[in-house]
Amino acid sequence: MLWRVGEGDPYALLSDLLAEEKGVEPLPKIGRLPGGKPFFPDFPQYHFNVSHSGPLGLCALADTPVGVDIERVRPRKSGLPRYALGDRECAWFESRGSRWEDFYTLWTLKEARVKCTGEGLRRPPREIAVPLLSPGERGELEGFSFRTLAAEGWRGGLCWRLMKEK
Repeated sequence: MLWRVGEGDPYALLSDLLAEEKGVEPLPKIGRLPGGKPFFPDFPQYHFNVSHSGPLGLCALADTPVGVDIERVRPRKSGLPRYALGDRECAWFESRGSRWEDFYTLWTLKEARVKCTGEGLRRPPREIAVPLLSPGERGELEGFSFRTLAAEGWRGGLCWRLMKEK
């Protein structure tokens, strides 16, 4: 799984990633599945996803379905963590001092998971399970691999389906 984060259009980041790592240029035609998940009709072997928040973009390219999310860290309504996080996640969040950085670490993983599956946020976010990871960590849960990204002022999450043993 390959990914890029930076300032600018996430599709430009994806185009650079495809050219440099796969020799595919220009950016191929993009189609949309019924739920809105993007794909390359002419290159079905490559799975990708993009996200942006303010000036930041994030993209990923993989051999299996993948989802990404990036968010600028900013305070929100105080009840949001209780609404969005499951009981185990809420306990973890509170044990770390209820910092918005930790909320966004979990939130971006949740968004990345539903973008990976293509389901989107069609169910309450507290029902979308993700591993409890600190920035820079990787973990697995329910057939998916997750990775957290972080820098000053933003958090990002990557999720990709693990390949099944043949």
